[in-house]
Amino acid sequence: MKKVLISVSDKTGLLDFVKQLITLDFEVISTGGTYKLLHENGIPVKMIDEVTGFPEIMDGRVKTLHPKVHGGLLCLRNNDRHLAQAQENSIDMIDLVVVNLYPFKETIAKENVTLSEAIENIDIGGPSMLRSAAKNHLFVTVVCDANDYQKVLDEIKVNGDTSFETRQQLAAKVFRHTAAYDATIAGYLTEKQGETEFENLTVTFTKKQALRYGENPHQKASFYAGKPQGFSMAFAQQLHGKELSYNNIQDGDAALNIVKEFMKEAVVVAVKHKNPCGVGIGKNIQEAWQRCYDADPVSIFGGIVATNQTIDEATAEAMKNVFLEIVLAPKFTEKALEILTAKKNLRLMTFELSRKNEDKNVLLSVNGGLLVQETDHATVQDYEYNVVTEKKPTESEMNDLLFAMKVCKHVKSNAITLAKEMRTVGVGAGQMNRVGAAHIALEQAKTAGFTSGLVLASDAFFPFDDVVKMVHKYGVTAIIQPGGSMRDEDSIKACNELEISMIFTGKRHFRH
Repeated sequence: MKKVLISVSDKTGLLDFVKQLITLDFEVISTGGTYKLLHENGIPVKMIDEVTGFPEIMDGRVKTLHPKVHGGLLCLRNNDRHLAQAQENSIDMIDLVVVNLYPFKETIAKENVTLSEAIENIDIGGPSMLRSAAKNHLFVTVVCDANDYQKVLDEIKVNGDTSFETRQQLAAKVFRHTAAYDATIAGYLTEKQGETEFENLTVTFTKKQALRYGENPHQKASFYAGKPQGFSMAFAQQLHGKELSYNNIQDGDAALNIVKEFMKEAVVVAVKHKNPCGVGIGKNIQEAWQRCYDADPVSIFGGIVATNQTIDEATAEAMKNVFLEIVLAPKFTEKALEILTAKKNLRLMTFELSRKNEDKNVLLSVNGGLLVQETDHATVQDYEYNVVTEKKPTESEMNDLLFAMKVCKHVKSNAITLAKEMRTVGVGAGQMNRVGAAHIALEQAKTAGFTSGLVLASDAFFPFDDVVKMVHKYGVTAIIQPGGSMRDEDSIKACNELEISMIFTGKRHFRH
């Protein structure tokens, strides 16, 4: 009779699986809570201490760490010496292992979880059994995922055993599973210690969905999720529309990062190719939407829109005639949903308006390596404001300057953002020089009819006074930039001559 060893925290689908194994002539061995469930449901099952001859001790911390368990898992059954040693030590072979692990990830996700509670949910025996069985997959079938129960049953029913290919596939899955489990524990304890420089970096993500393709149709792609957090495409809920694409997810992420800058004001953000094409603040969602749309009614076509407000009926009516890829909001009213779901392909998504569990680091892959840096969480409250010109900005200009810099932080470098009355009127992104970025933004504003009372934000300092001299001709009256160039005085002098106010912040926001 073949033997199956079962020890699971997640008991989904277990009873039916075990009942079918018994009809296939398996003897069932189990531990603690799993044994209790099987026994209470009338399934013949043997307690693990009947196999080991040793009781569970130390509150269950030690129960399967025993030669009669791991010998039965690791024995090479084509090795006469192994078989002889097993016989000498009364070790029976274990043919099938069904194990999933203590819910460590779920435990640390709870509010106010204590360190001791987290530690008690670090599984030791489970990973050990999984690894032993997976190592010996030439002879042993190992299952760590209830989704594989039926496949295993089907093969045993037809062939009397699983195929080597299946056992190898399941073994690989086990090692991915235990690696992810250990990475989660390592990450939690590392964070508890406040360590920022570590000799090895292991991160883990769970597959959320396969994507139709990547940036281009000839590239395969998938989407993986990390730990739950707000303002996240990985944990946003799709209410309507066609499947997300790779580029949708990147653009949605960019939009949500900009929305995150505005926690108090009603804001609407439109993004194309990861750059904002329009951002507007209003006294309500309708006004914010209109200002966002008016900022660039051409580029918003086919864009992604995000807001920190509930989408209501009036806003939905205004949006419905614009071709959009995604609308992201904390909530939609029933009437708004009724209006927007009439557009079959429009993706409607909700996200959590919370800054909990924000990523402390940004990870970027390069050929053969990974760049890791702290996330740029610097806000306008962190700036060291210094008005460096004779002319001081008015209160209205100051509000627009801070608004423009919040947006500029999320524009690809070199970046220039123009604003007026709490909306963007020009965005110059990703140019090889700052004059080029400024020219794009200024021409955009001029074309839209904004030619006076503009403010300008720059993600980095001006190395020359050429930008100042150019923007004056387009109606810019105030500038905000980090400062720090060896030739700052040239720009300050030009501002004073042209009666433009300028503020240094002491912080740059390069975004490559």
